[in-house]
Amino acid sequence: MTYKDPGKPAKERAEHLLGLMTLEEKAAQLVQPFGWQAYEHTDGEITLTEDFKRRVAEAGVGSLYGMLRADPWTGVTLASGLSPRQGAEAVNAIQRYAIGNSRLGIPILIGEECSHGHMAIGATVFPVPLSLGSSWNVDLYREMCRAVALETRSQGGTVTYSPVLDVVRDPRWGRTEECFGEDAYLISELAVASVEGLQGESLSSRESVGATLKHFVGYGSSEGGRNAGPVHMGWRELLEVDLLPFKKAVGAGAVSIMPAYNEIDGVPCTANTALMEDILRGAWGFEGLVITDCGAIEMLAAGHDVAEDGLDASVQAITAGIDMEMSGAMFGEHLVNAVHTGKLAVEVLDRAVQRVLELKFKLGLFEQPYADPEAAEKFIGSSRHRELARKLAAESIILLKNEGGTLPLNAGAGGNSGRTGNEGTGAGSAGISGTGSRDACVGPGGKDSGGSGKVAVIGPNADAPYNQLGDYTSPQQRSSIVTVLDGIRGKLGPERVLYAPGCRIKGDDREGFEAALACAVQADTVVLALGGSSARDFGEGTIDLKTGASQVTEHSWSDMDCGEGIDRISLALSGVQLELFKELHKLGKPLIVVYINGRPVSEPWIEEHADAILEAWYPGQEGGHAVADILFGDVNPSGRLTISWPKDAGQLPVYYNGKRSRGKRYLEADSQPRYPFGFGLGYTSFSYADLIVEPQAIAAGETATVSITVTNTGEREGAEVVQLYISDVASKVSRPAKELKGFRKITLSPGEAQTVEFEVGAEQLQYIGPDYRPVVEPGAFKVLVGSHVNDVREAALEVKEGAHGTD
Repeated sequence: MTYKDPGKPAKERAEHLLGLMTLEEKAAQLVQPFGWQAYEHTDGEITLTEDFKRRVAEAGVGSLYGMLRADPWTGVTLASGLSPRQGAEAVNAIQRYAIGNSRLGIPILIGEECSHGHMAIGATVFPVPLSLGSSWNVDLYREMCRAVALETRSQGGTVTYSPVLDVVRDPRWGRTEECFGEDAYLISELAVASVEGLQGESLSSRESVGATLKHFVGYGSSEGGRNAGPVHMGWRELLEVDLLPFKKAVGAGAVSIMPAYNEIDGVPCTANTALMEDILRGAWGFEGLVITDCGAIEMLAAGHDVAEDGLDASVQAITAGIDMEMSGAMFGEHLVNAVHTGKLAVEVLDRAVQRVLELKFKLGLFEQPYADPEAAEKFIGSSRHRELARKLAAESIILLKNEGGTLPLNAGAGGNSGRTGNEGTGAGSAGISGTGSRDACVGPGGKDSGGSGKVAVIGPNADAPYNQLGDYTSPQQRSSIVTVLDGIRGKLGPERVLYAPGCRIKGDDREGFEAALACAVQADTVVLALGGSSARDFGEGTIDLKTGASQVTEHSWSDMDCGEGIDRISLALSGVQLELFKELHKLGKPLIVVYINGRPVSEPWIEEHADAILEAWYPGQEGGHAVADILFGDVNPSGRLTISWPKDAGQLPVYYNGKRSRGKRYLEADSQPRYPFGFGLGYTSFSYADLIVEPQAIAAGETATVSITVTNTGEREGAEVVQLYISDVASKVSRPAKELKGFRKITLSPGEAQTVEFEVGAEQLQYIGPDYRPVVEPGAFKVLVGSHVNDVREAALEVKEGAHGTD
């Protein structure tokens, strides 16, 4: 039969199979039930549920969501969940049953969450996307995506619901951590790398998964930073900014798209024909699958209120271009009836089914539907992937402040006399030496009032494993996570490290202050791990603030102040964390703050009084090693901000590429962020010289070469992110003062110089013009190159009459 012939094109095979299907079988292909409800796992035995068997017998099962997902929402725990091998075996049992017990033997599409690692037990937990973006290392991120694809496919997952390509406009939004940042160009570069990494050279490879771009579109611009809130955005900005990463990723071959929950100008994305049909499929030529977010169709009738009921919502969604519903509640109940009652044309249904089947054929599921348990056991959570996670975390950590060269710390030198006057460059060192008590603030000799060569590691995020992993994370064995405390002990030995949590992320409990201060008094240096938490309730209990020990109590405690659905009105630290900092500051010890969090923190007092500040975001399971590598100078910080860091939430929005007319200041302060886009310090210094644009005038179809020489003027090897910005001096439509249009991350030895080049042409100079089409207007442009958006060198470029944009 044609559909079983692997030599035939996917389109032809899908058309043939579609012609053999009943209406009920077609509708079943568009429904994606929750996968963890398809099986039961008891005493090591995997059995399929009767509900799953019923679905297979009635019309087949098109797809399963999160079959391998484990977290508090699914109810799958370390005890009840599946090991990598068991997960692969469970997928095989499900596929085998579906193929063998359905009329046409159609395999199931297994969709998984993989934003920063496969959300399954045992999988590698990489840094969150906000952290990954801060590395500015596109190649390393692509390598991570290859690792994620291998771990996911070896266990049977075939499509992932990543990357997240939302452009962040308000960091109060709880899902800021899931995004790469605020700049569409940077996000676009990472989007392409994600598609290339996840999908590889062939979708049918045992090392590839289909990428799903989300959330299409404008999700990061919701009203007030509230999740899924309305978006007030004109078509020009939509085309120019928020749609750009999706367009680039579609061009790279992405096979799946997920519309956002939000509405734009009153039209929900889930039912937006202009977005899904006119732009996505019409203008961009996308031929892949469009799948909803969970519950999005229900929101049309109960939330947006643009549909009368579930039937109306289902018809609106599929007519607008939706092919599959995650959760399947609406499509499963209404599609067949909609066709029977004449409310839905069967041709519209067939169009969606065709797309689902084509993707299955392209993924090679009809030839190889099964996972590889041996590969799953070998590759998932491998030492190679852990090392990659550590490298990514280290490259993503941003040094925001380094007063008087407080960092790096020197584990071999005594006292803190190593500090030099190289403020902001980190050229000196603060020493940590000697011996002390193990793990407690009271050692064999009793309390010590002065420095005795120890470091105190304090704070609610110093030894809180789940707090450093971010949202969309599976349950973890404690031994698989390296906390900041673990990392520093690994550098110095446990006998030289004192620890106290001090307080929790949230709440007003100060009972841990006394123990924290007792630790700090005995230490030469204090490392204070503050920030936030996106950790769901994994049943790990709470922590004893006096001893730092974990406690299991009858009362649950959540420190979660970030993550999906956790939006804030403030960017200040939660709870009494600021008070803890102030108390420790009174001791006069070198005080280093390590932020572990999912959004920028606005705490002016800390920014003024801390000796050094590191921003680690949520650095993943190897985060503690990465932080320690930075603290002790084994790695020179090279992370750079991808999101502007406001002084106060009242400044928002503060993203760097706002319009020139946005205003200069408020009554209380100017409108500039505390730390600008692209900013980050290191332990060496760089100089920029000889900015050249050649030629200085170009015509249509021509490009100019921009070159600049960067020199490492410090005493350590280090990496610099060289950033290119373009400014259109005058335009028919108002423009941002500066826009990122290129970057290079380079590594230089002390004294080494390198000439960095960029090509500037229509793609870098165009904007969406008065007719809503790309245009390059003749006239003057500024070419700006430097270390961040507010530290640039400038040269002129002239565009002659006759230049034009690119579609």
